[in-house]
Amino acid sequence: MTETVTLADIEAARDRFDDPAIVRQTPIETNRSLSEMSGGDVHLKMEHLQRTGSFKTRGAYNKLKQEAAAGGDKRVVAASAGNHAQGVALAATTVGLESTIVMPENAPQAKIDATRSYGATVELHGSNFGEAMTHAKSLAEEPGMLFVHAYDDPDIVAGQGTLGLEIHEQVPDVDTVIVPIGGGGLIGGISTALKALDDSVRVIGVQAELASTVHESLRKGAPVDDMSPKTIADGIATGSISELTLGLIEAHVDEVVTVSDDDIARAILTVLERAKQLVEGAGAAAVAAMLSEHVDVEGETVVPLLCGGNIDMSMLQTVLTHALTDRNQLLHLRIRIRDQPGKMGRISGIIGEQGANIRTVRHDRAVGDLHVGDAYLVFQVVTSGENHAKSVMNAIETAGYEVERVN
Repeated sequence: MTETVTLADIEAARDRFDDPAIVRQTPIETNRSLSEMSGGDVHLKMEHLQRTGSFKTRGAYNKLKQEAAAGGDKRVVAASAGNHAQGVALAATTVGLESTIVMPENAPQAKIDATRSYGATVELHGSNFGEAMTHAKSLAEEPGMLFVHAYDDPDIVAGQGTLGLEIHEQVPDVDTVIVPIGGGGLIGGISTALKALDDSVRVIGVQAELASTVHESLRKGAPVDDMSPKTIADGIATGSISELTLGLIEAHVDEVVTVSDDDIARAILTVLERAKQLVEGAGAAAVAAMLSEHVDVEGETVVPLLCGGNIDMSMLQTVLTHALTDRNQLLHLRIRIRDQPGKMGRISGIIGEQGANIRTVRHDRAVGDLHVGDAYLVFQVVTSGENHAKSVMNAIETAGYEVERVN
């Protein structure tokens, strides 16, 4: 690896951040609930409060401001699942450059719309980030085009590393910083800054289980790609890292852990409930790791990075439904009845008497294990939690009905 990033590069990047409407220093807030849950003194770095909803503008603005000052190419092209797209679009428009962003066809509509609103031309291509990247690179071969990589670029990494400077200044006694990893530019920059300023700070990276490339890359000593990453955390579903970011991870990151999509979904809901902050999957990954069995922060001052808040509303609905089901707050109950008038009303009354709310109900009659004249009633019921759910089911069974939870 011939290219790397230094503390001086990161400090120079911060000097270029001359407009807080483009890149601002985001706040850090302590959180008592998460501190009690983790055993550490938790300080949330609220990077999702950037104008574009993520850290990506830092790297893009650092690179494109230099490009514009040098009188370089007048059109830039980038590939992104969403957050890099918005960062490049805003940065390019701000410094007077035109931009084309290639996004996967399944990119969240909210991120597509936001990218266009910042002045970019958006092209949808491919079913994943890798295919979008290949198409973007082909566009960049045209004369007068500058390709802006999401992480394999020292200027991009240096811009992201300015977060490390802020964390060091805002929480000078920090023991552990937890950073999500997609392509590695964010953790590469942050870890470079933190280790240069205080080598005792522990830096932990976190990836989604089904979009994890770092462990194998570290084992082989070279970047390993996954062309089909599968995770609800689309912001870290790059499926690859680069030689540049792998080298920085090897040099400065103490540990890399993985978390499941279930862990991430629970963390999104936990952050929403306990910190009153809405973050996307990538933004919640650091909290998911902190609350998992893989990371011990007992007695430490810990900073999980909330790196993005651009969650698609349909994904939020999916995550909330999953999390509420996991907490026994959303039940699908299948109740066997004689298919006679009044049965639905009677069972609805039993559920209502227990203080639970019925969202939907349907009859299932064409089921192979039913006797002639029998039917299933399938209720979607909202409860306050596990004990309430048990009370509802017990009341239905006590009334003489066979009940089964089917979700």
